[in-house]
Amino acid sequence: MTSEILVSEVGPRDGLQSIDRIMSTDAKKAWIAAEAAAGVREIEVGSFVPAKLLPQLADTAEIVGFAKTIPGLTVAVLVPNLRGAEAAVAAGADKITLPLSVSETHSLANLRRTHDQVIDEARGIARLIAAQPRERRPHFEGSLSTVFGCTLEGAIPLHQILALAERLMDAGCDEVGLSDTTGFADPSAVRKMVRAVRGVVGDRALTGIHLHNTRGLGLANVVAALESGLDTIDASLGGIGGCPAAPGASGNIVTEDLVFMLQAMGLRTGIDLAALLDVRRILIDALPGEPLYGFTPDAGLPLGFVPEPRAHRMEAAE
Repeated sequence: MTSEILVSEVGPRDGLQSIDRIMSTDAKKAWIAAEAAAGVREIEVGSFVPAKLLPQLADTAEIVGFAKTIPGLTVAVLVPNLRGAEAAVAAGADKITLPLSVSETHSLANLRRTHDQVIDEARGIARLIAAQPRERRPHFEGSLSTVFGCTLEGAIPLHQILALAERLMDAGCDEVGLSDTTGFADPSAVRKMVRAVRGVVGDRALTGIHLHNTRGLGLANVVAALESGLDTIDASLGGIGGCPAAPGASGNIVTEDLVFMLQAMGLRTGIDLAALLDVRRILIDALPGEPLYGFTPDAGLPLGFVPEPRAHRMEAAE
């Protein structure tokens, strides 16, 4: 298990796309700036999808432009296709994620595309990135969504998952990620899936995982992922988010609880936990009445808890 963990905040995208209300652009900027100041080094700030589909994320280009002014912050976005990637590159995103649901039923519901069509989009995005000056080429991740099961299809055959992982890498992705879109994962399944996917794409091509806490196993699954060698974990402040295209899916793991657990385990995150807990107030003020989750914010830090030493924090400017 590596001692340094990258916590990737996905709330401004995955969280906000899953609630009806629209957070103001100013509040989004305040949220992102505050998390970056607390030491969060990667934030998925939005998604380049048509505003008529996700009006909550209509200001993504402006948010990317703002986030790019924060030193040391990796500005990540999700894109559904080549057109979205073109907008992401134009805005200056540092990381682009293209979701490929291993459940074709879910892929058609979410992206209105078959597996073959998504792979074609991946090839186009890879060509687009390769055509950019080296210093403007974003990192390109293909996310294997519904990889632990689908609310529409159920379990997905492992051979299908592995073939799609290979196809994403062959299409030009820099890496693949695992996404428990529907909250079906358990620790044993996480270990088996990491081992199987790394077996076909290599260890360096699989470093991150996106987990939900739908059935209360989110943090247990994180531990399994860490023990399997992954070092990048997605989480959402206050646990907001889910998947609109997967009925019954809910509950991103809570960033605050994740950071507390990692630091309690003696792992380094670069995050000031007290400052992170304070960021929650921005969501409370901007989305009054919206349910927020998390045990650590409610219980507080235990007596005698020693947060990550300041000397071990990775400063945002590095």
